[in-house]
Amino acid sequence: MSDERARWREERREAAAAHADALERRRQAESAQARALIAQFLERARAQGVAPVPLRARAYDGARYRTPLRGWYLRLDESIGIDTDGRFYLLRTPPSLVGRLRGVTPAPSDPPLVLGAGGKDGESIDIADALTRALGR
Repeated sequence: MSDERARWREERREAAAAHADALERRRQAESAQARALIAQFLERARAQGVAPVPLRARAYDGARYRTPLRGWYLRLDESIGIDTDGRFYLLRTPPSLVGRLRGVTPAPSDPPLVLGAGGKDGESIDIADALTRALGR
């Protein structure tokens, strides 16, 4: 009986690992698609003369922090942006006195195809739509 349980646990562990691998491959494929859309956006923004702006990070308490980044915001609440090199940023930071004085440097992350997926109704937007909005259309 314990051999059956051990075999069942091992099968479940393998199934979970396979599921996690499939999710990671899907996430990577979506990020690759999003990067391609961002690259197209950069070309169009430059061609249309849509100037980048200084990007600021917002703390959870609402304070805003300088960053060394210039680019475009992809959400109206300015919580997500891309820089002039096409890197994707979540522009949130914990409150910090040092950050208030010196600014913060957010780390880039992999872009998703849907910004805010899984959030409240009306808070998610396709990255293609957010990029079009950033062009001012």
